[in-house]
Amino acid sequence: MAWDDEDTTIYQVVVNHEEQYSIWPEYKEIPGGWRAVDKIGNKQECLDYIKEVWTDMRPLSLQLHMQQTAPQ
Repeated sequence: MAWDDEDTTIYQVVVNHEEQYSIWPEYKEIPGGWRAVDKIGNKQECLDYIKEVWTDMRPLSLQLHMQQTAPQ
């Protein structure tokens, strides 16, 4: 199975501790620091899912910092 074979590769959506999303081939072990979310499909389906759910591109640490330093 080739990494770039978009027609046959099944992907899963993964997210890291900063709530940044990516896709990863289902047949490969997920790298450290990433965890699977409940979405598996072809490449376009996974990318469409990410587009729908990842609405704030800022890393989580930046989001939290901005909330803490925002004027009340």
